[in-house]
Amino acid sequence: MSDSPPDQPDSAGLPFIAHHVSEGTPPAIVPAPHARAWMSDTRDAFANRCLPLLIANQAGWLVLSSSAVRARWDGGDALGNLEVEHTDGEPPFLAKSHFGHGILTFTLPYLFRTPQGFNLLVRGPANHPKDGASPLEGIVETDWCTATFTMNWKLTRPGLWVTFARGEPIAMLVPQRRGELEAFAPEIRGMYDDPDVARSYAAWRESRAQFLEELPTPESPANRKGWQKHYVHGQGPDGITAPEHQRKLALRTFLDRNKKR
Repeated sequence: MSDSPPDQPDSAGLPFIAHHVSEGTPPAIVPAPHARAWMSDTRDAFANRCLPLLIANQAGWLVLSSSAVRARWDGGDALGNLEVEHTDGEPPFLAKSHFGHGILTFTLPYLFRTPQGFNLLVRGPANHPKDGASPLEGIVETDWCTATFTMNWKLTRPGLWVTFARGEPIAMLVPQRRGELEAFAPEIRGMYDDPDVARSYAAWRESRAQFLEELPTPESPANRKGWQKHYVHGQGPDGITAPEHQRKLALRTFLDRNKKR
């Protein structure tokens, strides 16, 4: 047993526990992958060159739908104005009309526990657009809350069937330390208030302008390179590498303690 306080990391990591509270097979919770189909389908898969997108894709755990469900909203505000059908899978089903106003509600059958001082941001899967439905986000104090919570999607196009396939992500879970955002003291400053920042930005801007000018010229250095990779490699135009640059995340998989009983 570790002697570390529960909110301090040790070799076992910070605890993030999902207590399954219902009957049946619980929906899977998995580390979010870096890939998105729409990104790979862009011309020459150019969206996969954007490291900020790729990192955001991986920044949390995905809850996967345990059944296939489709819903259609007729534009009204009552519970019955949202039609919900489960087309694959076994009960208990997660999705229903609970709030009205075209909101599709997924009951997540888990009571989550994070370390003292950590909330849980419950959001839609990052960079995973869905036609006709917009995820509604919430922040839950999961270090003490004794209630489960739901994941909700607002349907936006009356008359359109919106389908969530079995195994499709319905929520993304992102632990975050409470009070961290309030600790920031934001300011707006002029570029040249910091000579080092101004110098670095000017060097990047000049490098970028030159690259774009050369890019259309066949066999030019820029044309052969195809795209600049300074950010991917965590480097500025001066070649200095950031000391804590990340090119990928490696979130741990939920360990199912029930399988060991």
